[in-house]
Amino acid sequence: MRYGGNTSCVEIRCGARLLIFDAGTGLRPLGADLDANGPVDADLFLTHTHFDHICGLPFFSSAYAPENRLRLWAGHLLPDHTIRYVLSEMMMAPLFPIPISVLGADITFHDFLAGETLAPAPGVVLRTAPLNHPNRATGYRIEYDGKSVCYVTDLEHVPGSPDSTVLNLIAGADLVIYAATYTDAEFAAYVGWGHSTWQEGVRLADMAGARRLVVFHHNPENDDATMDRIAAAAEAARPGTLVACEGMVLVP
Repeated sequence: MRYGGNTSCVEIRCGARLLIFDAGTGLRPLGADLDANGPVDADLFLTHTHFDHICGLPFFSSAYAPENRLRLWAGHLLPDHTIRYVLSEMMMAPLFPIPISVLGADITFHDFLAGETLAPAPGVVLRTAPLNHPNRATGYRIEYDGKSVCYVTDLEHVPGSPDSTVLNLIAGADLVIYAATYTDAEFAAYVGWGHSTWQEGVRLADMAGARRLVVFHHNPENDDATMDRIAAAAEAARPGTLVACEGMVLVP
């Protein structure tokens, strides 16, 4: 009730530029907020296209208004698929009653390969990296005006073997949003599921010299009391660590 129940969707502002990361169910309330403030011009970056990260798109009101402009990006699908193909397959009978063509906004689709560096707007640099996740995923590092935010979800670590790709991506970052679905004690029961632990997030942030860690992508079985215990333990392990909750606003 306090931490929230929507799936992954993070809004990042680089000056006047709007970047959105993932299109989980949190995209629906974000659309309502955006539409209340005039035309929307945004880039939407997907870490991957598992259903919990894209199922908000058909309910994203901003995608239906002709005056809005959206650029959708994904770095994990080539060479097998494209982002437009995958999203079109999701919004197709009998899975969904209306096709993607009904979305009335000016929408363009951009496929890239994880590992490329993107420049979606003047002064905005996105460094990308492949993540260890079933069907592949992409991690992002957003750099703007001397600040850096890393969005690293979903990934599975190998105990005792720090992921050099992740360490390079988050090195010296001001803020690291890390997929910490489990605890170290739980992890052995979920090997192969594609997720990590908050303790591994702490270890990686320490090794990479990142300033602040945000624990993200919580286990849906956890209630608020469990999340409170994780928040207290994470703060004790690495002071300043936060546990993400719905509506949280951070300024790096």
